Amino acid sequence: MTLSRREGVDIRPTLLRVLTDLYVQAPKHTPDEERQFVELTSRLIEQVDDATRAAVRARLAIYPGTPLKTMIQLGLKPAHPNDPVPLAEEIPAPLPEQRVKAPTEAQLRMQASLSMRPNDAAEISDMFFAASPSERALILHNLDETPLKASAQIPAHRANRAIHILQMAAFAQDAENFALELGEALILPTRIAVQVTNDPGGEPLACAMKALEMPSPEFQRVLLFLNPEFGASVNNVYRISRLYDRLTERSALVMLAAWRGSTMAVTRAKYRPALYDDERHRARVAPGQTRPAVQPGMAPPVRTGSDRKS
Repeated sequence: MTLSRREGVDIRPTLLRVLTDLYVQAPKHTPDEERQFVELTSRLIEQVDDATRAAVRARLAIYPGTPLKTMIQLGLKPAHPNDPVPLAEEIPAPLPEQRVKAPTEAQLRMQASLSMRPNDAAEISDMFFAASPSERALILHNLDETPLKASAQIPAHRANRAIHILQMAAFAQDAENFALELGEALILPTRIAVQVTNDPGGEPLACAMKALEMPSPEFQRVLLFLNPEFGASVNNVYRISRLYDRLTERSALVMLAAWRGSTMAVTRAKYRPALYDDERHRARVAPGQTRPAVQPGMAPPVRTGSDRKS
């Protein structure tokens, strides 16, 4: 305290915190220790700021051996064995559930007809692959509520066969055969299947496996073995596993439809359909020829008297 007054630094808040921390570390204290603590802290409590006083009050409120004088000074109520346990506030009754209206026939027809155009599918696919992990999770969450038409479910016999082969390829760390089987099972081109398999984030792989309805424990084993570098990170495996458990089948099937549609967009960009007037557009334009005023075999015009100037 003498040093603080000399140097101009107020150490009273720090001193009170330290004294309190030291006091609550021991479960019991002698009368001399208790009296010494009261003498040291009673003056500091009145001199420190509100934040320090609140922190000390919180520490001593849960300590069973807080001196009575200190409790009164801090405004704490002494506890007695016969005191009734305070009851929590009554939980309000839940509001009556609002009845969800069933979609009308028009809404069902609209949802069934909103198929993605190839350009829109390509934009969704490119945006998903270029997004960050948090943005990918948000995209998948929004796809569950979108009216876009999802791909049809994979038949059970084909999905079960693919799941078995994909697990064997993952255990062997054979990414090439894994991508080949994934493309055949989900009817994806090789380019998309390889991109899904080798994506460093793992979200596309989660969508593909969810479309096949792979059980969560088997998907976790695929994460651990397919890419050893990815499987060595506990955070990566835990993050994608949580995403997989929350991912809905509809979101995965909508993303599958986007991957399939993006392939059509690339194909249309490479091969433009021929039009009826393509030959005319591709034909070389010949320079225009001037037509003579008098054609051969035609008689020259006859002048009449009215053409003469007066």
